[in-house]
Amino acid sequence: MLFRLLIVIQKSAVRRHIQTALTLPDVMVQTLGPRNHLWQHLAGLNVDCVILDKTLVPAPVNQNIKTLLDLPDPPSVVILSEQENAEERAGFLAAGCEAVLNPGLPAETLREVFSVILDRRRARRVEDLATRRLTSQARLTDFVTHSPVMQSFMNVVLRVVQSDAPLLIQGETGVGKERLARAIHTEGPRSSGPFIAVNCGALPESLLESELFGHEIGAFTGATRTRRGCFELAHRGTLFLDEITEMPLHLQVRLLRVLQDYEFQPVGAEKTIKVSVRVMASTNKNMEEEVQAGRFRKDLFYRLSVVSLTVPPLRQRREDIPALVENYISLFRSRIGSDVYSVHPEAMKALCEYSWPGNVRELINVLERATLLCTQDQIRQEDLPESIRSNVKESFPVLSLSVNGTLINSTDAFPLLPWRKMRRMLLEHGERQYLVELLKSTHGHIGQTAKHAGMQPRSLFDKMKKYGLRKEDYRK
Repeated sequence: MLFRLLIVIQKSAVRRHIQTALTLPDVMVQTLGPRNHLWQHLAGLNVDCVILDKTLVPAPVNQNIKTLLDLPDPPSVVILSEQENAEERAGFLAAGCEAVLNPGLPAETLREVFSVILDRRRARRVEDLATRRLTSQARLTDFVTHSPVMQSFMNVVLRVVQSDAPLLIQGETGVGKERLARAIHTEGPRSSGPFIAVNCGALPESLLESELFGHEIGAFTGATRTRRGCFELAHRGTLFLDEITEMPLHLQVRLLRVLQDYEFQPVGAEKTIKVSVRVMASTNKNMEEEVQAGRFRKDLFYRLSVVSLTVPPLRQRREDIPALVENYISLFRSRIGSDVYSVHPEAMKALCEYSWPGNVRELINVLERATLLCTQDQIRQEDLPESIRSNVKESFPVLSLSVNGTLINSTDAFPLLPWRKMRRMLLEHGERQYLVELLKSTHGHIGQTAKHAGMQPRSLFDKMKKYGLRKEDYRK
């Protein structure tokens, strides 16, 4: 992360000495001489440390120092005094200043002192960024899977974790794109740096530029204080741009320049800032279609998609649903103090058969709701939303036939069914078993299966959809 030091000293020679001494890695040094309304100007700046000439601190000293320390992101304050005065020094420290130093100290000593101050500041900022995160620290081990589709996807993820190239994560809403980005950051070489997330679709166009690149005081109407942008805050870490396709075209141009040179200019600033940031972006839209429609720049798409990942939707990895259900029930049990410990087999069947258009996010919401409504220690079908309960496919009875064709060992439910319903269930059961055996013999090859069955592939697909059959389940 970058640190901003502001030197406010009356004597230009002393100012140059301090500026030379504090040329440190990841530190931007700004200088300011005496000026009218100095204190009001300082209150509008956003810096990490202010180095003040004692003679420029107006009375009452305690009150004015407190003004700086009461800012939304207060700086560390260091006072320079050429005269040794124990009582005055104690007063500045009591007011909240980090240190009182003699400006004539050797450059090496000054560097050592400010390195300690900035290390403390760095530790506080890392802790502050960590507490702002809405989710716990993500790990790649969170993505435990029994699905061949997801296992293949995670094998690709493991190969790109250590890369520092831009990363594009695509996938439907709710598949966990941001959590995957956090996990890659946590396991990657920039894990000690910050992870800054920006939702490009949640901010109006007028604010997004300032959010990304920051602005100087007075850059536009309402800019009463300097603001640091997310690129600066993410220095030595990762910047995650969620819903990147919502970014306006003129900001896409600026983003492309940053990705090429890794330097930018805050709004209203004259100097550029150079940063070291890994950029990850995500979208739930088809990027190729957005490029063809002219809504997204082709050159930026190529730059962002150096490494591209597409997260499989939940309906393509139904094998993972039981494990996900168990994990989230355990989480909600500890979070909300619930007595729910498991899911009834019928309810689990309903969860596994549902198509989950909202993916894992929808599953989490459904389980949290069911945990709250459940009055027993086991979630049942009645605890689930109607849209999931009504989606359950009717079970077919398991039949056994004797050699002579006489039905034996039939279910107890058969005598209770009307003849028409029993006839329909028998026909559907037989049709489904026929397709299952045929798919097994062709290892899920649709063309061969349709040819053996004497039907069109489209009709075969319709039948498979009706009976919940997937070709992937029968492949070698």
